[in-house]
Amino acid sequence: MGNSRLQQSQAPKGTVFPIRAVGREVAFYEDVYHSLLRMPWVQFFGLVALWYLTANAIFACLYLLQPGCIHDTRPGLFSDAFFFSVQTMATIGYGGMAPATFYAHVLVTIEALAGTLFAALLTGITFAKFSRPTARVLFSDKCVIARRDGVLHLMFRMANWRHNQVVEARLSATLLVTQVSSEGDILRRPVDLPLVRDVNRSFSLSWLAMHRIDESSPFFAPDALEKLGADTAVLSLAINGIDETSAQPLHARYQYRMNDIVPNAHFIDIVKVLDDGTREIDYKNFHLIELRD
Repeated sequence: MGNSRLQQSQAPKGTVFPIRAVGREVAFYEDVYHSLLRMPWVQFFGLVALWYLTANAIFACLYLLQPGCIHDTRPGLFSDAFFFSVQTMATIGYGGMAPATFYAHVLVTIEALAGTLFAALLTGITFAKFSRPTARVLFSDKCVIARRDGVLHLMFRMANWRHNQVVEARLSATLLVTQVSSEGDILRRPVDLPLVRDVNRSFSLSWLAMHRIDESSPFFAPDALEKLGADTAVLSLAINGIDETSAQPLHARYQYRMNDIVPNAHFIDIVKVLDDGTREIDYKNFHLIELRD
């Protein structure tokens, strides 16, 4: 009897195999809002900073087109015009520099409006990104096939990383298989896998989900794993529920290839009850499995 490798637990990152689109050209501006919501935070703030600096640089150049249009600035100095633009766009108004001509007043009016709109849009998008409901579900890096009450089951383990309550958590498992029709067409067909228990009324600790391998299961044949692996089948999990803390719906996804399934193995127990009734979950052993002869 041997053990699989032990992995250190880490913050869950839903693993979904990437999809590469060929021949699809979509410009960023065609779906700006959705693109910004999906954009990583570092890239998002980098784009905001770039836009802000560029906009102020453009307005600074416009101010320089008319020398002397701003009080208390050095003639032709870009830095003075740039910082005046920053103060105008941010509505700071220190009082050291001020528009001196009608041309400058028109530019200040336009820039003040642009700055107000930019602040409103940035606030809204930042709040939308920050308030997006996200599930922190940790999935085991392997699935196992083992007997439970004499019947083979496919098992995979999950844990609620936040340790709050996910109410009415529902889990679905789908096997994406490749089939060839009688006409010779190659089809990717999803096969729903029934679970022994697909609803967890209060998902707060760990959840060992099981699929019964009987005559109707695509894993029933002795060489099922080899055939499914040759066809590049993918096992996809999706969990949905209500976060009790925020009262928002959330979801998480994870995918396994067939070489992630280990036959004749079981998960090491990770939950124990202490003397005072406290449930303790040991994440150091979360990914650990034990082989059985």
